Amino acid sequence: MSIEFTTDLDRNIAALKAQFAGDNTFITRETRSPSGLRCAVFFFDGMVNALAINQSIIRPLIEEPQAKLSAEQLAQSVIEINDSRVEPDVNLMLASFLYGDTVILTEGDARPVVVNTKGFSSRSTAEPEGEKVLRGPREGFTELFMTNLSMLRRRLNDPRLKFTFSRVGTRTNTVVCLCYIDGVADDRLVKTVQKRLSRLKPDSVLDSNYIAERIRDNRRSPFPTMGATERPDVAAARLLEGRVALVVDGSPVVLTAPCILQECFQSNDDYYISVEQAGLSRLLRYAAFLLTLTVPALYLACVLHHQELVPTRLLLAISAAQRGTPLPPVSEIFLLLIVFELLKEAGTRTPGVIGQTMSIVGGLVLGQAAVQARFISAPAVIIVAVAGVTGLALPKLQSATTVLRFALTAAAAVLGIYGLVFGLALVLLHLCALDSCQAPYLLNLLPRVHAHHEDSYLRAPWFQMRRNRFLAQKEDK
Repeated sequence: MSIEFTTDLDRNIAALKAQFAGDNTFITRETRSPSGLRCAVFFFDGMVNALAINQSIIRPLIEEPQAKLSAEQLAQSVIEINDSRVEPDVNLMLASFLYGDTVILTEGDARPVVVNTKGFSSRSTAEPEGEKVLRGPREGFTELFMTNLSMLRRRLNDPRLKFTFSRVGTRTNTVVCLCYIDGVADDRLVKTVQKRLSRLKPDSVLDSNYIAERIRDNRRSPFPTMGATERPDVAAARLLEGRVALVVDGSPVVLTAPCILQECFQSNDDYYISVEQAGLSRLLRYAAFLLTLTVPALYLACVLHHQELVPTRLLLAISAAQRGTPLPPVSEIFLLLIVFELLKEAGTRTPGVIGQTMSIVGGLVLGQAAVQARFISAPAVIIVAVAGVTGLALPKLQSATTVLRFALTAAAAVLGIYGLVFGLALVLLHLCALDSCQAPYLLNLLPRVHAHHEDSYLRAPWFQMRRNRFLAQKEDK
């Protein structure tokens, strides 16, 4: 239903009441001053700051000595709130009104006045549970749109930091902000992201992932091609590297692009601790990635197809452990991998400390009981435990490691080491073919694909970080 305002205040009130009929949070307050000025104030209960409405809107309207005022005079001379404007566009007025602003209509003027009176509650800027650090800033993004932008602005005191707004979702009308630093981010990157956003026509957008799945490259790939973070310091650092960020109203997760494989091995702590400790931690993550992918597959390949590669004593120990178990090695490994994923999922979905306790105790109890009952061999439990624990060191690659672990294990079970090598080659080819917003996915990891950045395999000391550009193609203005 469209609304057409006229100079008749009674008709305008009736039109708005008809538009929001059945909504008990819709509040209408009519005012009349002793001089005869008649106005109507509209707002939604629970979305506004009631004190600001009473003191800065209702009281000035009642005390106004003039009998007739235009919309400009109301916004500029009467309303005692700094953000008040005349909004002749009904669609923009409704978008602001539904988001917590107050609308004022006066007799004799068809143009509404929109006043910023947002006052809905929100949670604090606490440290994100999934991105905790030992040292460094402790605040995180919240669901409040302007609060998130203010945290970025506070860290980047640069007039070239640009915020470009757009609305996505035909029903939710969600505000999305494209953030970038002019002169640092490549113009082609900014235009690419803007073009992808303009093509979106979803029915609703309730979280940033609604947008990420639609605008990311290589949607079928298990590797993430769109970055995500809940930490303002991480988002600010990526903006300084020449990337762009997408802040979605109602979501504490900020998207960043481009996203490359190197980013998945980085941690927030790498930049708040000594360079030696950061380098060792990053090397351990590289090793963990290889171990979580290859340990189950290599175990099956050696046990089933290449026993000659296994030392005799180790082979005899594995054979003795498997004696009396009803399942073959392939079934043991796949069954344990599935059980591990189920325990991890159950621990994640169970709230609070109970989930962590259940995942740890459940794994220990089930593993020990299965070995003692001779249902599963001990080497299989050890192999799956190593693969599972090393996979937890890479939270950004959880999806990729899970899928590839099963695929490589199946290939090794059929073809042995040849299947494992062939599978790893396919993974490498897939990574070489990936890109993110026109940036190669293996940027900084291959000699021929190198960016102006000294944070590649290992982090360089800060006194050597002269080039902090990620994809920048032009000099500062």
